[in-house]
Amino acid sequence: MAQYAIETRGLTKTFGSVVANSGIDLNVKEGEILALLGENGSGKTTLMNMLSGIYKPDSGSILVNGEEVSINSPEDAKKLGIGMVHQHFKLVDTFSAADNIWMGKEKAGLTLKKKRYGEIAEIAEKFGFELDPKKKVCHMAVSEKQTLEIVKVLYYGAKIIILDEPTAVLTVQEIRRLFNVLRRMKEEGHAIIIITHKLNEVMEISDRVTILRKGEYITTVDTAGTSEKELTEWMVGRKIDLNIRRPLVEKTRPLLEVRDLVIENDEGSVAVDGVSFYIRGGEILGVAGIAGCGQKELCEAIAGLRPLKSGQMVHKGDNIAGLPPKAILEKGIAMSFIPEDRLGIGLAPSMSITDNMLLKKYRDARGPFVDRKEGRRDAQSVIADLSVVTPSTETPVRRLSGGNVQKVLVGREIKAGPNVIVTAYPVRGLDINSSYAIYDILNVQKEKGVGILFVGEDLDVMMALCDKILVLCHGRVMGVVHAHKTTKEELGLMMTGSLDLTEKYEGKPAGIAKDSLIDEQEGKEA
Repeated sequence: MAQYAIETRGLTKTFGSVVANSGIDLNVKEGEILALLGENGSGKTTLMNMLSGIYKPDSGSILVNGEEVSINSPEDAKKLGIGMVHQHFKLVDTFSAADNIWMGKEKAGLTLKKKRYGEIAEIAEKFGFELDPKKKVCHMAVSEKQTLEIVKVLYYGAKIIILDEPTAVLTVQEIRRLFNVLRRMKEEGHAIIIITHKLNEVMEISDRVTILRKGEYITTVDTAGTSEKELTEWMVGRKIDLNIRRPLVEKTRPLLEVRDLVIENDEGSVAVDGVSFYIRGGEILGVAGIAGCGQKELCEAIAGLRPLKSGQMVHKGDNIAGLPPKAILEKGIAMSFIPEDRLGIGLAPSMSITDNMLLKKYRDARGPFVDRKEGRRDAQSVIADLSVVTPSTETPVRRLSGGNVQKVLVGREIKAGPNVIVTAYPVRGLDINSSYAIYDILNVQKEKGVGILFVGEDLDVMMALCDKILVLCHGRVMGVVHAHKTTKEELGLMMTGSLDLTEKYEGKPAGIAKDSLIDEQEGKEA
């Protein structure tokens, strides 16, 4: 019997002058979960893409069950029992969940029978996932798309499973279910490689950890014999301060006041129900809630990308609710929106970094031609300021790692000089170093008097970074609390609807808890 289910020896891959992987040695045993760690651009996804047949290595070898193999396509990988769940979804938006899974089934025939829905539902139920087989991908939230990708790989029964940031868009409950599935698969002899930046998950689920840095293999350690701090130092190559700063800034009057918003989702159901709050200059307002509680719809409505059923958004006495982004800008709100779906909504994947920079400015061009020099200067600035790993400013963003894609998106939105920033999960999929760089960028904007709405999933981060936290449950506000006065337990109770702080304060603005009201002095100024 072979010692390893899959093994790489001296695997090397270059893209022009960029060495993505240099002589990587990696191995995973049957019945083992290996975590793969490294900063964004360290070569993790490139390495996994070679194992899954998307890229072909320049040199080195891959062994499956002790035998050297040649993987020239995803189909080759599939035949060898290798399945990969990608960070960026490989789905057809106009197809249903079942069709996205079945279109890869061999000899499916000219027609797909109705029983396919029952089969997919049965598989999803078996592994503990909630998935509607008939639901179209275009109507799915990001978390549902991720679930579909995972179910799709499990459906084909791969023995070697590669998961690239699988928990980035999952709720706590979904992560728990996924980990239970992974443990069952491990017991059945599956070899599992999981790429994640969440060190607490690494410590919980993995048996060993392999660390890459700048495309090179650093070390492999037993999880039981290491710590989060040690893993961080291996990844970055130096000690880093893990404290998130929260600068005290003199707050200005509300830049934008949201009153009794009611917003529907894509299926016509109410996603946001009577939500009220305000965004003030020099303040970061966090939004916490279990995934699918209306965060996506709320952000899109504020940015002018989704219609409102009712409610108001007030700026300097004017109601700007329902106005398109350009009209909102003309009213004096320079808004930047950083959506959770960075490649689906935020950026044009096939366009270069330079051209993506120009997407916010091309309407301002004088004459029929766009000045790409300015876009290139902005791209160079973002690459330098945020340490984006890329061959050049002309590289299509789809060729960048997930973390570098996010840096480009954040950099472009900050370059626009906003006075309000709406950001959903801005550090999702980013390594620790990059995440702290984003936190610093947001704090710099806060110090400049920008009002920031921060939708997040890590409660520890929100409590350290935000000034106040608004909690949603099923589209309704459970309360707004000062971040430094609350606890994770209190936030958790509010997120599940077990605690409603709005009931105590009759006559106050809907959804605003007592501690979050403007105090007497601020009220006079406002």
